[in-house]
Amino acid sequence: MTKIRNRWSVVFGAVLIQLCLGAVYAWSLFNKPLVEAFGWNREDVVLTFSITIATFAFFTIIAGKLQDRIGPRLVAMGGGILLGVGLLLASTATSIYQLYFYYGVVGGAGIGAAYVCPLATCVKWFPDKRGLITGVAVAGFGAGGLLFKPIIVSLIENVGVMDTFLYLGIIYAIAIVIGSQFLVNPPVDFVPDGRNSTAITIKQEYTTVEMLKTHQFYMIWIIYFIGCMTGLLVISLAVDIGVTLVGLDASTAGNAIITIALLNAAGRIIWGIISDRLGRKFTITLIYLLTALVMLYMNSVQLTYFSFLINVSLVGFFFGGFLALFPSKTADYYGTRNLGMNYGIVYQAYGLAAFAGPILATYFDLLDAFMVASVLCLIAGGLLFFMNPVLDKRPATE
Repeated sequence: MTKIRNRWSVVFGAVLIQLCLGAVYAWSLFNKPLVEAFGWNREDVVLTFSITIATFAFFTIIAGKLQDRIGPRLVAMGGGILLGVGLLLASTATSIYQLYFYYGVVGGAGIGAAYVCPLATCVKWFPDKRGLITGVAVAGFGAGGLLFKPIIVSLIENVGVMDTFLYLGIIYAIAIVIGSQFLVNPPVDFVPDGRNSTAITIKQEYTTVEMLKTHQFYMIWIIYFIGCMTGLLVISLAVDIGVTLVGLDASTAGNAIITIALLNAAGRIIWGIISDRLGRKFTITLIYLLTALVMLYMNSVQLTYFSFLINVSLVGFFFGGFLALFPSKTADYYGTRNLGMNYGIVYQAYGLAAFAGPILATYFDLLDAFMVASVLCLIAGGLLFFMNPVLDKRPATE
């Protein structure tokens, strides 16, 4: 195994990969050009994004298992190439169903394959800074949409929407393949120089089957699902919230997308740092409590433009904390050896929440949906706060 002396080089590779993968959040830029180019219904075009996210979440399980067995480099490379191929094929699509398969399924599979590798690798190299390092890694994913937004806009204006897929596929594939070269697992039981091994070495390493036999896994899954559902409820409907509840025009309400993205990326790093100092349980419980209060405020108070921006951006900030801390929480409970597969299973909560959040708003009006989300966040925070650590009851081995 090739050793990397400077573990921060692994972070460089991880962030480079995540920036490309996170560009998926800029999908809305393609909606109007595709409608104009092909005459497709806007709702049908938007469905491409949902298919991509669902496929992405599912493939983190497969990629997690593979990277646990053969290492992160090859799996991340394969994911980057698969994403590139998906976009290259998408540039030739002439029907909406081809777009669904090429971009949504093939491209989504590539995103899922590459996504889990940087997280699992960074956690192994930074047992002393798990919160910070997962925060940095997923912040790259959160910032990808912002970074690539001007690039995508420029390409669409200059070469057209379909050739934009072609150029992006090449850019993503090359960048991810380069970034994957830095993803090398550390030696077994790696301890950073000058650190106390007894303080940071994982004493329990669980396979996925063993993890599934613990009740804590199901609690973590449900708690994560509630946090993601609440965050995606607000993020996916931010413009609608501004138009419906504040009376803004769509363009003005759209400013929230930028502030949400910025605070979401910042939250991933800031909450990660806080959790390393105050502990994961306390920090995540605090995030749920604060999220519940914000959702309650949005339910109870007539929003102005300023309070609308503040509150939806705070939800984005807290949502960033959920995405940053649950990989570390999974490692805290079940170890790092099988983290790729284990977190891949936990991450399915995010995939389902991508549908559950907007669905919640279809069964309730927005204000009632905020109240339901507030109550659920209080329940999730309470469950986490009183959840006991995993006790190793497995038979001892020689």
